Amino acid sequence: MCTGNKFLDKPMIYKDYADNRGAYGVFFCNAWGVTLIELMATLAIISILSTGIIPLSQVVYKRTRELELRNDLRLIRTAIDEYKQLVDEQIIPVDKGKSGYPETLEVLVEGVDLNQAVKVKKKFLRRIPPDPMTESGQWGLRSYADAPDSRIWGGQDVYDVYSLSDKTALDGSLYRDW
Repeated sequence: MCTGNKFLDKPMIYKDYADNRGAYGVFFCNAWGVTLIELMATLAIISILSTGIIPLSQVVYKRTRELELRNDLRLIRTAIDEYKQLVDEQIIPVDKGKSGYPETLEVLVEGVDLNQAVKVKKKFLRRIPPDPMTESGQWGLRSYADAPDSRIWGGQDVYDVYSLSDKTALDGSLYRDW
C-alpha cells in the first residue's frame, strides 16, 4: 500500500500476483521515470534553441574581429600621425625631399632618435598588431605618393595602412576600404 511517504513507500512484492513460473511481481509506489515522449520533446526544444544560437554566435565572433580591426587600424594610424607631427615640429630629423612619414612600420616599433640635447629614443608602437581579418596578419601599405585608392605600395614611406582582406563587413562595406 502506498502511503505517500517516500521513506515508508518501498517496493512491495506480492506473491499473490506471481505468474506460474514462480517469479514475484514487483510494484513501485510513486515510481519516477522519463518517457520517450518527454525525451523527444526535450530534444526538440534543445535543437530549436541551438539553431538560433549558432548563427548569433557567428555574428558575435565576426563583430568582435571587426572591433579588433578598428582598434588596430586606429592604433597604427595614430602612431603614424604622431611620427609625422614630430617630423613637422623638427623633433625627428628627416632628409630634405622626404615626406616625413616613417619608411616602414618597423620604424614605429624600433623607435627613432629625437633632436634634443639628451639622446632620447622615441617608440610609437610596442609591436605591430596583426591584421585580424587575414591569416597572414600582414597589412596593406600606402605611401604618400600613392593614389588614395591604390592597392600597390610605392615603398617610399608608410602614409596609411589597410586590411588585405577581400571579405565584407557586417555593415556591407569591404574591410580593405576601412
